[in-house]
This record gives sequence, structure tokens and C-alpha cells, in this order.
Amino acid sequence: MAGHDDGKAVANGIPPPPFQLPTPDSPDVITANMFKLTELTPDDRKRFLLRNLVAHLHSFVRETSLTTAEWDQTIKFLTRVGQTCTPIRQEFILLSDVLGVSALVDAINNPPENGATESSVLGPFFTEDAPDVANGDSIASEGKGEYMYVEGRVLSVDGTPIPNATVETWETDANGFYDTQYTTRDRPDCRGRLHSDQDGHFGYRAVVPVAYPIPGDGPVGDLLLGIGRHNMRPNHLHLMIEAPGYRKLTTAFYPEGDLYLESDAVFGVKKSLVVKLQTIKDEAEARKRGFPKGDTFKLLQRDIILVPEDLAAKAFKEKAEAAAKNAAVSL
Repeated sequence: MAGHDDGKAVANGIPPPPFQLPTPDSPDVITANMFKLTELTPDDRKRFLLRNLVAHLHSFVRETSLTTAEWDQTIKFLTRVGQTCTPIRQEFILLSDVLGVSALVDAINNPPENGATESSVLGPFFTEDAPDVANGDSIASEGKGEYMYVEGRVLSVDGTPIPNATVETWETDANGFYDTQYTTRDRPDCRGRLHSDQDGHFGYRAVVPVAYPIPGDGPVGDLLLGIGRHNMRPNHLHLMIEAPGYRKLTTAFYPEGDLYLESDAVFGVKKSLVVKLQTIKDEAEARKRGFPKGDTFKLLQRDIILVPEDLAAKAFKEKAEAAAKNAAVSL
């Protein structure tokens, strides 16, 4: 990056390219020069990504005859996206989500494999400050919504229990808000981090999540209004599971029957992740599960199946190599 030294601008130290470039006085020459310059990229993967990015980006500009005004509007839009980001709000992730890019990257990197639990998008509301909770404890403070108990086992694809797996989970409250969306957030709520026991079991108290609108007060919200799309997500419970030797899984469970299951604003729903909530009406069972009052709660039971890291790495490498070959042929 250029800097300043004794009041003078300083270059980044990289010399001119070791080849001659024609003056970029036509669209074709501009694109051809950019392709030549991508070959200077020392890292093979970065060079491959940049070459394809240039090909598609320049093709888009040509095919649409992009106007200067449209380009300027796009730059201003992306600037607003960046300015909207804060330590607890990620508008760029939200933009990626509503364009289907997050779901596409997730699907390519985590194809269904050997009966493993499928992944889903991370979403923009994950935080690093989830409190540690013990099995059976609650991730939600009292009054945050209808009681729900979540339980299952963390298993390998061959059925072997995985002990001490980290299960991080977060959700909305009954108002359709994550804790980070409240003006006053004195502590994390409706989120927690626990570990599976020696038999792979995990369980915790939560609340039934509700369908909610993704933030509509920023540039992404304006984008959806401009293209005639709703900004609703079906109700869901986020989970992120990690264990040594296994591929990290980011997923979510979607209770059946939600109005927005088929038109999720961020394309996160997969058929295998739609779950049934059982209604338990038994006061003794409610007390046993740790709920302080009432006789009714919802029960979500679902095992989580992880893929060993070596199998996941092998599968991804094979798919990436095949994709690279196909891309090289098409360029």
C-alpha cells in the first residue's frame, strides 16, 4: 500500500510488469490487459479466483452495457453497506445472504455426505460472546417466549458418539428479535454454548423461535423493496457444532408449518432440516426439564451427524479440482 515518507508518497515497491501492455484505449484492450496482469498473482488459487472474477465481471459490464450512473449508484450502495456494518451487525453478510451467495457457497462446500446433518447459512447475528451453559440449562432468560427443550446426540457418520463436542446455539425471542437488535444489550440472551456428554448427548432449554424480518432499515432492506421481495425468514434455531477431527458444522433447524419455509429471504432452508416440534403437556415433565412454571412445552429432538475431517477434505478437494478443470475449459 502506498504510504508517506518525509512528506512524499511512497509506492508499494512492486516494479512494472515484465511484459509490455498496449495502451488501454478500447474495451477489448482493457479486459485483455487485466487478464495479463492476473497472471502475476503468485498464489495459484488466488490467480484462479481472480481470473474467473475478471472474466465474469467484465462480461457482466459488457452484456448489460452498464451506464456510468448505474456504476456510480452501485458504488454508493456498496459504500452504504460497509458504513452500516458494526461489531454486532454485518450488512455485507446480509447482502450475500439475500443474493443467495451465502447459501450457494455453503452448499458447494458442504454437500450432503454419508447421512451427515446438512449445513445452513450462518446469518448475520452470530456473536462470539455466547455464555457457557451446562447440559439441561437454559439459553434464554425467563419471559422470552414459549418454552422449548432441545435434545439429541452428536454422532459420527458411522454412529459413533462424539463426546465433548461444542454445541453453540442462538435464536430469536418471541418478538422476532435477536439480542443484538435491542438498543440496550447488557448481556447475551437466547444464545449459549454447551458440550455433549460422554455418550454424545446434549440438551438445553430454549424458547420457540418465530418468523422474523431481516433488518429492513439499511441498504439491503432498500434493495429488497426495490426488487419486490419480502424480507422474512421462517422460524429457526441456529447451531454450530465443533469437535476435534470432524468438519465444523453450521446449521439450523426449521420447525415445520411456517409460512416462509419455501421463500426464505436468505435461501437457508433445506428439506432435511425441517423438524417437527412435539407438544408436551405434563407438569411433572416440565419441572423435570427445568421449566419454572406451567405444564406445557415444545420438544425438539434431533441428532447431529458430523463428517470426519479427512473424508470432508478429500471430498472437497475432488470437487474443487473438477470445478477448476471445467472452468479452465470454458475460459
